[in-house]
Amino acid sequence: MGQYACALGGKLMNTAFLFPGQASQKIGMGLDLFQKSELGKKYYDLANDILDCDIQDISFNGPEEILKQTKYTQPAIYVVSVILGKLLLDKGFTPTVAAGHSLGEYSALTIGGAFNFRTGLKLVKCRAESMQTAGEIQNGTMAAIIGLSDDEIKSICGSCSNGNVVVPANYNSPGQVVISGEVSAVHLAMNKATEAGARNVIRLNVSGAFHSPLMTPAREALAEILNSIEIRDTIIPVYLNVSAKPVTKRSDIRNGLISQLEKSVLWHKTITTMNKNEINKYVEIGPGRVLQGLNRRINKTFQTTGIETLEDVLHYV
Repeated sequence: MGQYACALGGKLMNTAFLFPGQASQKIGMGLDLFQKSELGKKYYDLANDILDCDIQDISFNGPEEILKQTKYTQPAIYVVSVILGKLLLDKGFTPTVAAGHSLGEYSALTIGGAFNFRTGLKLVKCRAESMQTAGEIQNGTMAAIIGLSDDEIKSICGSCSNGNVVVPANYNSPGQVVISGEVSAVHLAMNKATEAGARNVIRLNVSGAFHSPLMTPAREALAEILNSIEIRDTIIPVYLNVSAKPVTKRSDIRNGLISQLEKSVLWHKTITTMNKNEINKYVEIGPGRVLQGLNRRINKTFQTTGIETLEDVLHYV
């Protein structure tokens, strides 16, 4: 199990690398990596070939309405996240464990050694395109509900799913859960959540009902490619979204990735389980600060930092 010593009151810091998912994208992300690092240039050139599109131009210049399309967003975030993670590994920083939020699980597994960058990007390409297509086939949406307990939201979804699909999709932090499903059922659940005293209810600007049964067509397409590639055991434990448990075995990884599209992301449980397993430092690797914000809501005493530029990598200790 990889770990490194950090002098903080003489205590060994057990570190988790955390990788963000969709909605963390920003125009200009990765440009410094492309311009100033050999690995960044190599991976971005390889990405353009694999994706059959100019992901460099989309990532560096936008426009935003293109970058936020699922089929571009997911590969763009994956590329920059993996470059940053690999640069940290090259500096000798090996995490004790890793995890990624939804899409970010592919970045975590790449850094963990389950597959290389090329294979990971091909998987992400299939996942992103299949998810966007599934959203076009079956009109769905998602909404964030703030201020209700997990059990209250489960109950609300259950009461709104009579013949329709609406389920908890992301358990992000205490009092913050994202629901997903058919538009009419999600709207009904949003209204019921407001009536139940939710502090805020926000419909998300997404192209489909991710992490719900409406993603079955995407899961089937992804399963086909996942079952055709070699997946290796990881060199560090990676916590899976569907179980919030650390795994290293290739069979667990394959099954977890196939299930993930239709199942809830157990992020809150993932972080609290890490803490129980003596992880005491968390580093978000990739664009944005979404996971850092969630960590503060989960437990504001956790030591959490972020790496999203080459400068951050160079000054990381």
